[in-house]
This record gives sequence, C-alpha cells and structure tokens, in this order.
Amino acid sequence: MFYFLFILSIIPIALCQPPKSILINCGASLSTIINDREWLPDTSFITTGRSKNITQTDLSPILSTVRSFPLLHDNNRMPKFCYVVPVDRTGKYLVRTTYYYGGVNDQRVSPPVFDQIVDGTVWSIVNTTDDYVIGFASYYEGVFRAVGKSMSVCLAANSYTKSEPFISALEFNLLDDSLYNSTDFGNSSLRLVARHSFGYNGSIISYPDDQFDRYWEPFGANNPTKSSGSNIFINSFWNLPPLKVFQTHLTVNQPQQLELEWPLQPLQNTMHYIALYFAEDSRTSRQFSISINNVTFYSDLKVPQSGVALFANQWPLGGPTKIVLTPAPGSTLGPLINGGEVFEVIPVGGRTHMRDVIGLNGLKNSFQNPPFDWNGDPCLPKENSWTGITCSGGPNIRVIGLNLTSMDLRGILSPNVANLTALSDLWLGNNGLSGSIPDMSTLRMLKTLHLEDNNFNGPIPSSLGNIDRLQELFLQNNNFTGQVPSILRGKPGLNLRVSPGNPFLDPPNP
Repeated sequence: MFYFLFILSIIPIALCQPPKSILINCGASLSTIINDREWLPDTSFITTGRSKNITQTDLSPILSTVRSFPLLHDNNRMPKFCYVVPVDRTGKYLVRTTYYYGGVNDQRVSPPVFDQIVDGTVWSIVNTTDDYVIGFASYYEGVFRAVGKSMSVCLAANSYTKSEPFISALEFNLLDDSLYNSTDFGNSSLRLVARHSFGYNGSIISYPDDQFDRYWEPFGANNPTKSSGSNIFINSFWNLPPLKVFQTHLTVNQPQQLELEWPLQPLQNTMHYIALYFAEDSRTSRQFSISINNVTFYSDLKVPQSGVALFANQWPLGGPTKIVLTPAPGSTLGPLINGGEVFEVIPVGGRTHMRDVIGLNGLKNSFQNPPFDWNGDPCLPKENSWTGITCSGGPNIRVIGLNLTSMDLRGILSPNVANLTALSDLWLGNNGLSGSIPDMSTLRMLKTLHLEDNNFNGPIPSSLGNIDRLQELFLQNNNFTGQVPSILRGKPGLNLRVSPGNPFLDPPNP
C-alpha cells in the first residue's frame, strides 16, 4: 500500500538556528571550527584504530586526517570498530559518514570496500573507488532512531575488503519530529539514495541554508530540460527543504511532458521512500500528473506559489527510474519540479536483549583491558558479534555463551554478570582476574563455569550449588580460601575441580 501526504500549510521555523549536532573529525587530535561550527577530535568516541594524516595539500580539515582500522579475520567473524556517540533517547538522527582515501593504505592500492553498521543494523557497503579516482570525497547519509542514551556507528571488513577500513568524518544531526514522520523507525531506517535540487548548478546546498545540514546536490548540468531562477517566498515547509531548492527548477517551455531519469544510478529492488517538491513561480497555477516507471504517483497536481510536497513511504522500485510529468489537458505551461529525495527503506536489524547489554557493559567496565571490539551491539550483525560472544537466534536475541579464555584480562568479575540469565557457558580461564566471585544464582541456564588459572580470592560462593544445570565448575589455580561448600561437593553430575593452587583450610579429598 502506498501513502501520500499533500501539504500546503507553513510551519514557521527560524532557518538561522544551527542544528543540534555532534561533528566528529576522525583521526584529528584537536577541535576545529568550520563555518562557525565545532568539529571535535574523535578520541572521546572510540578507543581503537590509528590516526593517519593525508599528505595531499589544500584539503578541508575534515579530510586531512582519517582513523584507520586493522584488517582482521576471525574465521567467519569480522570484528567491528565502533564509534559510540551520546544521543537523545528516542531522538531521530541524520547520520552522515564521510570518506576520503588519500592513499592512506598505499597509493598503489585502491580504496578498501567495507561495511558500515548503525547499532545492530547493516547500513550500507562503503565503496569510495569511483569518487576517489576523480578526486572527490564520498559521503553516506541515513536516518535512524536512537533507542538508548548512545548510538554506535561501526566499520567492519567484508569479503571484498582488501586493505584497512578508514573514516574521515562522522556527523549526528538531530532532526525535527516532523521530518520523515511517516516512517516507522521502530522497525525501519532510511538510507539516502539521492537528494537533489533540480535545475541548480552550484555547490552542494547544506547548512546554514538547510537547518538540519542535509546535502542537496545540484541536478541541472547536461540535462535536456531548462532551469530558471525564481523569487519564491517560502519561510518553511513540510520536511523543511531550504529556500534555495525552490529558487530553481526543471521545466519545459511548452505544455508537454517533462521526463526525468532520476536517480542516476539503478536502484535496489526493494521499498523506497520518495519525496518530490514543487513551487509555482508564476501567477498561473500549473496542473499536471506524475508517474514513476509508468505507475501513477499523483494525478492532477495543482502547484501553488506557497509550495507543495508529495511523498510515498513504501514505493517498490528496482533498476533505472524514470519520472514523467504530464500536463493536464488545456494547460498553457509545462510542468516543473524543484527538488526530490529518495531513500531506501532498510529494516532494523534487531537488537540484543537489553538485560544482556547491561550485563556485558558491566563486565566491560570491570575489565581493565576488555576486547577492543566490545562496542556497538554485542550480537548483531551476527558476523560482527563481539569477541567471545555466542548468541541465540530468533527475535529475542540472547547471549548464550561467553568464552574469553587466555585473553590476558585484568580487573574483576562484575556483579553485572548476573544479568546474563540465558548464559549456558562462561569461560574466563587463564587470565589475570582477581577479587571474589559475585552471586551467579540467577544464571539458571548455566552448564559450564571455567574460572581456573586466575587470581580470584575469598570463599567459593555456596550459591553456585543452586544452579541446577551446572555440570562443570573449574576453579583450580586461584587464591580461594575457606571450605569448599558441601552443596558443591555432593552435587550429582558436577565435575568440580578446585585443586591445585587454592589455600583451602579444609580441602576436599582428591
């Protein structure tokens, strides 16, 4: 089913207000002011990767440094490298990543191809090769809903990746609730395919013309139709396109069809969000119908001087796309179009159960040197799950296994481990962990617990005997004192190992 919105009313909003945003200059060590907006160094948002300088001169400050990440393969798992950015809970964000290769891996090596991920959702494949050949930076935009106090943007190698992934800049711009409000962001996100100002030949329109710093690219050169400037007086508009978008348009002189092949690239065969923008620049109201790939998009549109927007939030498209504007019978003017946006509607990839996220983050904070990739969603995407994590399938994604054996971990075992109530196997052996064993009686599914060859101390909790499914409990070579609880000594079917290496007052018989 297709949904349309036809809006003539105006919502006054001050266009000089800067967007509420976080601008991150990846690889930079100092803040930079560009167009009166502060770009932050990325060290507060990520703890891994290497900062590299681009040797090319005359680059924008946000392109002159990158953060690069090692190319790692762990069987079928591809570790991800995540920026974690504080956001407004439930806020709707335009997220933009920018990439300029600059030969950071090797001037003789083509730019790498890799994945970018938001929380647990695969956003898109990053391929900057074509842009880099002609000296351009590449950018990607998407609209995502925050589900907590932070949002992660991650890079990960895929089967096409031949050298180290990298990133130049990362932006989070908080959007007004009215923007793209027909999308169910609980289940879907938007990946930008194209956003153009038709009939316009200048540089990209962005902030301060667009108060949310969206990029409106020019679309006027080498087009058979004509473009013309006009004095349009629109203070604000549904989806709030900048005024510049309405000051140029594509049209034809005669009352005949206007055909537009747009977007320029073939589209994925899936659902798309399409928004088209129109504003009359004469005293005569034009009337025309719009079709997309021979399917009627809207019939008998009358374009007022105050402007009008049409959108469909679930429109199936695939391959080349042609938009045709057909004037109504008796028209004396040809149709026109000012701007347009196309997004691919991408399903939200799911999320690890919040209870498990809290538990794992508690463990992460209690380790002095947690695994480098413990950021972003722990389980999703599946091929980019955290080191040592095994997750269940299905809609309710739980952590069922944690194996960090011989990872040279230091610190303590956080009481938050009790949140991992679906855990069946917990292996932390051969590390440098210390402190006492927290209460794990909530881990009713636990079958194996390996804490051997560490520096744990204090008594062995008798509550471990209340875990009915526990089959293996390895505690040897630690510093436990006191007595082995009788409930563990006599537990049927339990493989209990507590010696050598523990100074028990009353050790069990071998």
